[in-house]
Order: sequence, then C-alpha cells, then structure tokens
Amino acid sequence: MSFLFEELDFQQTPLGEISLRKRAEPRLDGELLYEVMLNNEWLMSSLFTEAEIQLSRLGLAALKGDALDVVVGGLGLGYTAAAALEDSRLRSLCVVDVMAPVIDWHQRHLVPLGETLTGDDRCQLVLADFFDVATNPKRGFDGSDRCTPVDAILLDIDHSPSHWLNPGNSTFYSVAGLKAMADKLHDGGVFGLWSNDPPEAEFVALLESVFGNSQSHVVRFPNPYRVEESTNTVYVAVKG
Repeated sequence: MSFLFEELDFQQTPLGEISLRKRAEPRLDGELLYEVMLNNEWLMSSLFTEAEIQLSRLGLAALKGDALDVVVGGLGLGYTAAAALEDSRLRSLCVVDVMAPVIDWHQRHLVPLGETLTGDDRCQLVLADFFDVATNPKRGFDGSDRCTPVDAILLDIDHSPSHWLNPGNSTFYSVAGLKAMADKLHDGGVFGLWSNDPPEAEFVALLESVFGNSQSHVVRFPNPYRVEESTNTVYVAVKG
C-alpha cells in the first residue's frame, strides 16, 4: 500500500490558519480521509460523521409537515447539510459558514460532498457569521434583510455548548441568545445542536426554559483509534 498525504488547501481566516488535507489511513487499509486543521489542531474528519448526519435526521424527524425550510449553521465537510437534502420534505436549505475557504472547497469540489451540495438547487451556501445572523432580528439567514421564519435550525460549529471554537460565541448559549434565535423559528420549529461532549444537564435545562421541550440523544460510533466506541451528543428542542 502506497502512502498518501496531500494538503489540498491552506488559507488564513478570521480564526487563524485553516488547511484541508487528504491522506490514506493505514489502519483502515488505506481508506482516504479528508481532514480539516485549524491552527495546527484537528477540527474535523470524514472518518467521524455519524453524529453530524444524525443531527439532521433527528432534528428533521421532530418536525411535522412538508415544504420544510432549514438552516444549517456550520458547513464543515458538508455531512449535516447532505443529510438534510435527503429528506424529501425539504424545500430549501441555507448553510451559513463564517469561513470563506470552507465554502470555496465545496464550490471547487475539493471535498467529497461538494458536488452534492452545490449541484442541488434547494441548497444555498452563505458566507456569514451564524451567531450574528441568528440573533439579529433585522437579518435573514440568506444575508438579506428579510427575516422569514424557518422550520429548523441545525447547528454544528462549536465543540460543545461550553467549549467554543471562538470565545465570542459563548453569549449565544444563554437565554437571551437562544430566545433571539427561537424568534426566527415557526411555532413547532426545531433547534438541533451537535456536541462533542456528553449531555450537559445545565444546557438541557436552558433549552427547556427557552423552548419548553428538548431531548438529548447520545450517538455512538466506532473509533478505530480506540478500543471502545466513541460518542457525541445531539440536542433537539422543539419550539412550543
């Protein structure tokens, strides 16, 4: 088996240096992995995507009705967005990301799901700060000044509600921040959140106080680097 390591892109962002790389994993018989590094720290990998996919599936499963308008905060490698597109009820998908290089990777088809997302007329990739847009009553998720309510907001940006990619994101995880975002959901709409950490009782209580109804789902998946399974958490709150 030949060794493969290729850096597909390297750029500066408001959060620091970001790079996209492709490599063969010898422990998986040479399976090709796509990885994103931020300031030389591992950020995401195409090897661990189950919880990102379940964020869409669990979130949209909690919705009733058809012709769904959905927002995904955080594009990443595109697994949450692609899973949302699999729902036949979906009418529109707006994916908001603050990093221009990440959107560029998809538009240039440097990542496996780039063509899937950019080739679907229902999907729009928007360059913006999700946290600013989500809490600003005068801005729509699509970058316009029309704040049309949506059916679901699915968020996968920070490591967890208490471990942030950017310290400035912390204010979102509060009664004020979540209420401002909830105002952009239809009644019965869903807020879903991915977390790398186990369920946090304090955050569950916070969701209950804002939405009135929430659940935390532990998503298990195999990890070839560890003996036992790994887990992530998906929170799903329904606007009452």
